[in-house]
Amino acid sequence: MPAYLCRLITCLILVATLFCFISVSNADDVVLEIKKTDRCPVCGMFVYKYPKWVAQTNFQDGSTYFYDGAKDMFKHIFDTGKYTPGKTADAIKSIYVTDYYEVELIEAKTAFFVLGSDVLGPMGHELLPFKDQESAQEFMEDHKGKSIIRFQDVTPDIITSLDRHS
Repeated sequence: MPAYLCRLITCLILVATLFCFISVSNADDVVLEIKKTDRCPVCGMFVYKYPKWVAQTNFQDGSTYFYDGAKDMFKHIFDTGKYTPGKTADAIKSIYVTDYYEVELIEAKTAFFVLGSDVLGPMGHELLPFKDQESAQEFMEDHKGKSIIRFQDVTPDIITSLDRHS
């Protein structure tokens, strides 16, 4: 085999290996397959029944928790020890929510959440996550939403108020 062909094959193998590494490293926290036995640590519901609503936290120790909506995910974050004794919110490595329109996991800290709409989740009134502000605005106008908030603006009082309306 000619030397240039060997070098070309070697380069292709290196590029393919690098591509695989990059793909895995960007998505190593996102778990797309939820087992039928996965339950929300907050309410106990089987999460696989509600794929449009799934939220997920990944802890530094490798444990992953799934939720049947962003509301329960925030409850867990705000009172981690209550729902998972021995764990703290500081040990959360990554957080994902499901974009309402795209039905794909997105990073919760970059999401736009619609508060107060006529769409109910599995646990009643819910925060509806979107990957961009335009989608959130469109949803809010179509479904009588009250406001768009960001991850850092969600408080325990907001979560409690959602439960009061259910």
